[in-house]
Amino acid sequence: MTPIVTLTVNPAVDISTSVSNVVPGRKLRCGAPVYEPGGGGINVSRVIARLGGRSLAVHSAGGHTGCLLGDLLDQENVPHCPVPITEPTRESFMVYEEATGQQYRFGMPGPTIGEAEWERLLDILTALGPETGYLVGSGALAPGVPEDFYARMARIGQRIGARVIVDTSGEALRRAVREPLYLLKPNYQEFIDLVGREPRDESEQEALSLDLLRRSGCEVILLSLGAAGILLVTREGAERLRAPVVPIRSKVGAGDSTVAGVVLSLAQGRPIRDAALYGLAAGTAAVMTPGSELCRREDVERLHRILLAGEAAE
Repeated sequence: MTPIVTLTVNPAVDISTSVSNVVPGRKLRCGAPVYEPGGGGINVSRVIARLGGRSLAVHSAGGHTGCLLGDLLDQENVPHCPVPITEPTRESFMVYEEATGQQYRFGMPGPTIGEAEWERLLDILTALGPETGYLVGSGALAPGVPEDFYARMARIGQRIGARVIVDTSGEALRRAVREPLYLLKPNYQEFIDLVGREPRDESEQEALSLDLLRRSGCEVILLSLGAAGILLVTREGAERLRAPVVPIRSKVGAGDSTVAGVVLSLAQGRPIRDAALYGLAAGTAAVMTPGSELCRREDVERLHRILLAGEAAE
């Protein structure tokens, strides 16, 4: 399998719990907390491990939460390379309200990362060398990190011969899309932000996607459409891949699971369309799990078989 490296600038220790009702002004008795490692690239590496693959998760880590993050990754047997920072790694908090089934998610802004610290993250990527096949940058940037960080990562990937995959938002996404990327994975709102308007229909959605691909430095765009599936956009055209219908328990981690399924399949030598189908299965499987739990391998394999059977029947 071709080596995979993920990069998480602003990881988190995710804490989740449950309560019968969320009521203001009262002390709420919560269930036992669950601690998990989190952040875009880290979640991609976690899913790759669950699906039987292997990757190296490069990430920042500071303070006691940074140490806890490393311990949690060790418990899941995820190889990782922490880059020390001065301020503590952030925490995020999720509460499940039992009476309504609603989720309340609280994300902290994260530590301010100094120039020498974020440059060290890029230095590690530069030192990886040509054996790295895929380089995945995923998640929001931390305070202090320049908005062209993923663009810089893309240029490093080009120099070392790695295929670069980016999943981010905002100005960091707009900067990255101009660079030599292999694959970009925006969600629908991020896509609208990139093209400047909401498409009137599926036909215009496909036309705008192809125009974005031609104007960008990307080889592939994988547009997430939620329950509708994904739009696979390559130089050959745009193809809509429909998601299987499943019960939705939580949408947390669906995008990271999709990226993980795609990059793992690519690293195993599958063509992009086959990889997109496996990524779709992984992303769909993620919404079937509660809270911040990621996809389960047995669900991914079952849904992938359903997708392949549907392909064969057409």
